[in-house]
Amino acid sequence: MNPIVQNKSFDFAVRIVNLCKYLQAEHKDYILSKQLLRSGTSIGANISESQQAQSRPDFINKLNIALKEACETDYWLRLLHKTEFLTDEQFLSIFSDCQELERLLTTIIKTTKE
Repeated sequence: MNPIVQNKSFDFAVRIVNLCKYLQAEHKDYILSKQLLRSGTSIGANISESQQAQSRPDFINKLNIALKEACETDYWLRLLHKTEFLTDEQFLSIFSDCQELERLLTTIIKTTKE
């Protein structure tokens, strides 16, 4: 596994944790932020788990789960932005990281399948 995607997913998880702390402290939001926390940190957890995959199909499966979690995180971020929990600046900063993870995971999955 490319250490870049592992590092990026870990750094993204740290940003998600900090964003959720902010949402809970500043907006008293516990419902949406918990959904975001679960999906946003799960990306890196599944990437890490893929390192111990028992086979190539298992590896691809773990990365597909990470990709699905990234897509869900994408959804929660867009929702939080549209409902004005996140400013444009906050949204664009973290959303671009989420999209980058989606692209990286898609590329790794496609390359591994070939």
